[in-house]
Amino acid sequence: MSRRGIILAFCALLGVFVYFWGLGDYGFIDPDEGRYAEIPREMIETGDFITPRLNYVKYFEKPPLHYWLTAGAFMMLGDNEFAGRIIPVLSGLGCCVLAFILALRITRSKYAAALSGLILASSVLWYGTSRLNLTDMTLTFLFTAAMTFYYFWNVNGKRSMLLAFYAMMALAVLTKGLIGVVLTGGIALIHIIVTKQYRKILPLFSPSAIILFFVIVSPYFIAVCRANADYFDFFFIREHFLRYTTTIHDRYEPFWFFAPIIIAGFIPWTGLMWEAVRAVFGKCKIIDRDSGIFLGLWAFIPFAFFSASGSKLITYILPCMPPLAVLSGASLSVLEGKGLRRFIVITSLILIPVALTGFILPSVKDDPDFNAMIFPALCLSVMLLLFWVTSLFTAKNRYVPALLCVIAFAAMLAASGAFEVEGSLLSHRDGVKFIPPETDDVVVYQNLMQGVGWYTKRRTITADTLNELEFGAAQETNPRWFISGDELRKLWNTDRKVVVLSRRKDTPFSEVLGSRPVREWATSADIIIANF
Repeated sequence: MSRRGIILAFCALLGVFVYFWGLGDYGFIDPDEGRYAEIPREMIETGDFITPRLNYVKYFEKPPLHYWLTAGAFMMLGDNEFAGRIIPVLSGLGCCVLAFILALRITRSKYAAALSGLILASSVLWYGTSRLNLTDMTLTFLFTAAMTFYYFWNVNGKRSMLLAFYAMMALAVLTKGLIGVVLTGGIALIHIIVTKQYRKILPLFSPSAIILFFVIVSPYFIAVCRANADYFDFFFIREHFLRYTTTIHDRYEPFWFFAPIIIAGFIPWTGLMWEAVRAVFGKCKIIDRDSGIFLGLWAFIPFAFFSASGSKLITYILPCMPPLAVLSGASLSVLEGKGLRRFIVITSLILIPVALTGFILPSVKDDPDFNAMIFPALCLSVMLLLFWVTSLFTAKNRYVPALLCVIAFAAMLAASGAFEVEGSLLSHRDGVKFIPPETDDVVVYQNLMQGVGWYTKRRTITADTLNELEFGAAQETNPRWFISGDELRKLWNTDRKVVVLSRRKDTPFSEVLGSRPVREWATSADIIIANF
């Protein structure tokens, strides 16, 4: 193996280390991590893997595959945060492997392929999302696998690749709904049309592949609809059509929302994005025209689709990143002349302001929560400046791109301290430690605090809020589980032993309960009181 190959292999091992470093050290960050840990826990407890429940009421916003995988991780590795995050981490790293495989087939260059996988793994948004228990990275892995299998089918015509493409689409549907087939299938069809491969349109819709798709997805949806007559309307109408066309989830953002997200999310490699765009149009000598168009469509179509949606979240942009990484890795492997100068200039324009902000902002912003982030922010800023300085020597040494990968992973490791800070501010792991074992009722006030159920292994009473539990709460037959502020006051003054948890930012308890709490504790995230 060459010296450069040894460095790249070291980078890959470093990346695996960085992804698993301290993975279980911080508590589940609410609301998302608490939710996606509690639903699998309740599946295991109740033995019902068909009807998803959150705080023991129906929760139909997502299909079950991510829940099933997480439940399996809990059963194999135990009830801990590491197990809860292992599926996203493996999905994130799996996408990097797929980026390597795809880039190797497209470029015929092991060097470009290695850079593609490493660039994806060491991008800040990719790294950050991979270490959180969210459904998005699981979906993105299946999305990436589907597009990879489609590409191989497109170039070699093997039926097994087409069947694998449909199987991955089906699993993506079981992870996050129709988006798993609409976008992947749309990209494939549009690619065939744009590249004028019309003879492949009919084979793309192979009856056997379509049958395989429905064999995979149908059993679950038939079972859940038979068990819940209201599932079809809620999941397919409300969570797909209305969620996309309206702002019912209060997640409205402007049309251009994802543009700065993709630029920031690709840090520290944002300087390569212009070269990636040029590669789509045949400006990279190791990417052929059809492959460049395929990767460009793969990156652009999800970007445009979600930009037009009435509901936007940062993580929706993740499926765009693997093709950008392949385009960027290929470009970096042959970068020279004007392209090299563009890379250095854009890297300077992006990283220097970001790094300087990390140094300056702590001195002008006085906020306790923000101050907790100062140390990881400063460490990240130092590594970004080092990345920028090193990029200046790209033309002088052929080992510099590999060295940039090492620095990028060091930057991710420096930023990993932010997870522990966020865990202390947004996790209820510390708060539940104060709940006495003899407690009759645990109440969460004005916030669902979904991680409380996972840490206490019990159902909580929700006071003065419903939010995403509104659908399930409407079908709850026992009124004691969802109460108002007045009902909380009555419960507090009974002879039951009650513990109430509230976020620090919410209404003071004295305004609700009308009496001095018997006992009170506080963490960086919660205030906890007990009436006994």
